[in-house]
Amino acid sequence: MTDRIDRALQELGLTLPQAAAPVAAYVPVVEAGGLLHISGQLPFRNGAVITGRLGDGVSLEDGQDAARACALMLIAQIKAHLGNLQRVTRIVKLGVFVNSTADFTDQPKVANGASDLMVALFGDAGKHARAAVGVAALPLGAAVEVDAIVEVGPAL
Repeated sequence: MTDRIDRALQELGLTLPQAAAPVAAYVPVVEAGGLLHISGQLPFRNGAVITGRLGDGVSLEDGQDAARACALMLIAQIKAHLGNLQRVTRIVKLGVFVNSTADFTDQPKVANGASDLMVALFGDAGKHARAAVGVAALPLGAAVEVDAIVEVGPAL
C-alpha cells in the first residue's frame, strides 16, 4: 500500500508533510478495536496554517485546497502512528469542518477536496462516509479542519 500511495502522491505533485504536533491537550491518533481515530487536522501550506472564512474572502477552490491539505496531514498522522501505511484497509469516515459565513452552503463541495484525495490515494478503500459542517470559527483561524476514522489490519 505504501508504495502505491507514494506513487499516487508523486503523480499528483504532492508530498506528505511532517505530522503536526498537537496544539492542545490531546493525542493525534488513538488506535482502538481495529480503528484509528484521528484528531482534527488543520491545513498547512509552507509551514503556516491556511486561514480565513469561506463566503468572506476565501474562494471555494481555496477551501478545497485547504481540505486537501488537511487530508494530507491525516495521512501523515497515520504514517507517523503506524510507521507506514501497510495496515490501512479502509478510510471509514471523514468529519469536515468549514469556517464559513452563515449564508455559505457549499460545505460539501469544500469537503470534496479531502474526499477526492482519499479516493485518489486509496482507491475503493478510500471511499468513506462523511459529514461536512459549517462552523463560526476554527482553531488558529483555520479555514478547514478534518478528522477521520480509519480501519487498520493487524500489526504486521
